[in-house]
Amino acid sequence: MKLIKETCEGDRFFGFLLIKELHRKVATNGSEYFDIVLADASGIISAKLWDISEEQKATFSIKKIVKVDGIVSLYRQQKQLQIQRIRLSLPEDDIEIQTLIQKADVSREELWQELRMIIEEIQSPTLQKLVKTVLMVKETREALTTIPAGMKMHHSYYAGLLEHVVTLMQSALQLFPIYPQLNKDLIIATCLLHDIGKTIELSDPIAPEYTTEGELIGHIVLGIELINDAAKEAGISSRDEELLALKHCILSHHGDVDLGYGSAISGKLPEAIFFHYLDQLDAKLNAMKLSFKGNSEEWVYSPMLRRKIRNLNKE
Repeated sequence: MKLIKETCEGDRFFGFLLIKELHRKVATNGSEYFDIVLADASGIISAKLWDISEEQKATFSIKKIVKVDGIVSLYRQQKQLQIQRIRLSLPEDDIEIQTLIQKADVSREELWQELRMIIEEIQSPTLQKLVKTVLMVKETREALTTIPAGMKMHHSYYAGLLEHVVTLMQSALQLFPIYPQLNKDLIIATCLLHDIGKTIELSDPIAPEYTTEGELIGHIVLGIELINDAAKEAGISSRDEELLALKHCILSHHGDVDLGYGSAISGKLPEAIFFHYLDQLDAKLNAMKLSFKGNSEEWVYSPMLRRKIRNLNKE
């Protein structure tokens, strides 16, 4: 059975997929249909199920496994599955949800162990205490080690946020000898906590949706609130210079305010500038890697970059 990433336009796909997103909509003729995002271990593909029945409305939902027969087409340079037949999986199909989940290349356990080791590199008592206080909360720790870094753009798979954080830490450690003027403790803490608000913003590691807080506030501000709570619990003054610098790096990590990408303030510290570009590098290269994965075509479309990119190492 082919994986989603291995299909090309015109191919027939026949196999099991996971419903990752499901939205009920009304067509121009008044009939109802499902706008669906389906997934397997290689990636996702969008589809529409027209003229849905009452039974389908009642039984189809996110995180359900379905057996699909359809034809792969291209719509706005992205693959789409034209469903011909679909049904829920049956017990006798013997399909487990774990086999359909896209995961980080390195196991969650290995990534978590690496993160814990790098935390010990932090020499600042204030930042060390703050980071450990944040991670003491079981719900935060569980979400950090399982949720994706984003819904669709980069590291959009199980434990993707953890992989992103650890990759940033490892990259920073390699670059510190080249930029010895940077505050290492501040950057390592920023790597770990810059997206910590996503542990509140996203609801589920397998089929994530935005929570009410995520929709209304967003992960950057949610992260600052979480850090403020941890600082208070740890007895760190709200005016502590290291705490202020950390929050500045987080609030500015989406780049200059006039770019319109969500930063609350433009970077005003060397560490903030350094981290912004480090974060961008990892996010964009990961998005490109996901676009190339399992794809034999020379040119593929990257949703994050919104353009075609060339695969010099095509399979």
